[in-house]
Amino acid sequence: MAHELMNMKSGGAVPSNGRTIMLIHGMWSRPHVWQNFRHYFEARGYRVVTPVLRHHDIEPGDTPDPALASTSLLDYAADLEREIHLLGEKPILIGHSMGGTLAQMLAARNLSQGTVLLATAHCAPVVTVTMGVLKFLVRTLATRPFWRQTQFPAYRVLREIGLNGMSERDARNHYATLIPESGRVVFELAFWFLDRRRAALVDARAVTRPMLFLTGTDDRLTPFASARRTAAYYGSIAKVEPLQGHAHWLPSETGWENIAARSLHFIENELQVADVKTGATSAAPALDPQLI
Repeated sequence: MAHELMNMKSGGAVPSNGRTIMLIHGMWSRPHVWQNFRHYFEARGYRVVTPVLRHHDIEPGDTPDPALASTSLLDYAADLEREIHLLGEKPILIGHSMGGTLAQMLAARNLSQGTVLLATAHCAPVVTVTMGVLKFLVRTLATRPFWRQTQFPAYRVLREIGLNGMSERDARNHYATLIPESGRVVFELAFWFLDRRRAALVDARAVTRPMLFLTGTDDRLTPFASARRTAAYYGSIAKVEPLQGHAHWLPSETGWENIAARSLHFIENELQVADVKTGATSAAPALDPQLI
């Protein structure tokens, strides 16, 4: 199971005094999407971990593990929680798209110093209905029962709703790196109100550390209005900002450096301000040894 759970690109079990960042990839993706961000933060002295979600340790075009189809958000979150306990301290979480939902789930479990959410998917009980999601679901719903099958969008659909921030060449190259996703996860996010386990449910009251929502103004999959609605669910602890001219695949789009720089400013300035306001120390809180 270890090869499914973790892909520790740097760092180890020794705490790094609050300078650990966990980058959580999104749907159809793999840790490679974080290459730019990983190098950016490592060059500034951070320990960066880029976990691979369960059953995502395959190459494009490979046949996925049949278990992927029924893998849940709760499975992904449980694996990430175990990895955080191995770090020895609470990391700063940066999540993209579905990885943003997972980051929200982990923040509600008190496993984050602070959270940056890039083009994040929503959590339950937030209601977001977008044309981009509907266009993807039209094809998905035709494969019944879709929640028991892996799902992969056609290029023409993803080009319109998710890769519209890239040139045609870059979009095709990026599409070639993607892999199938769990149909169960698609169901849990899109139809959380029908999910008896409420896998995507996050208790906003349990999130105590600052959150920064960054979403492109041209994002058609998780548009800015959806990010604003999700941020509002968390109240004053969350800040939401639009990224002019950006679409959905923020870690890979031209201009990603500005997004990484904004994230860095949040980490190095706004989190410390929050610590001062609450009377906390700026060092990362250690995890309970009994949980490690």
